[in-house]
Amino acid sequence: MNVQIFGTKGCSETRKAERYFKERRIAFHFRDLGEKGIAKGELENITRVIPLEELIDREGKQFKKRNLQYMVFDLDNELLNDPLLFKTPIVRNGKEVTIGYKPEVWKSWL
Repeated sequence: MNVQIFGTKGCSETRKAERYFKERRIAFHFRDLGEKGIAKGELENITRVIPLEELIDREGKQFKKRNLQYMVFDLDNELLNDPLLFKTPIVRNGKEVTIGYKPEVWKSWL
């Protein structure tokens, strides 16, 4: 398994995802979106499974802080330029991807 977790250290759902894999002794790579965003190629791989519209957190602090609810914007550009707009955690195993805490799906990966 080649598990990647994209999230932030302050996100409780991300910490739960990390704990899930640690408890099962499954190695994973953690990418803190607060420090480094998702590359364009990586975003393309994720959007093959999950539509772009589902990746943005319209209820999150960053979305409201930037007043994006009142603007017309290019979703691709905004997500690449401001990774804190993503719903977290994004958990990826090869070509399979989930958003949020989804232990029932991760169990099928084992």
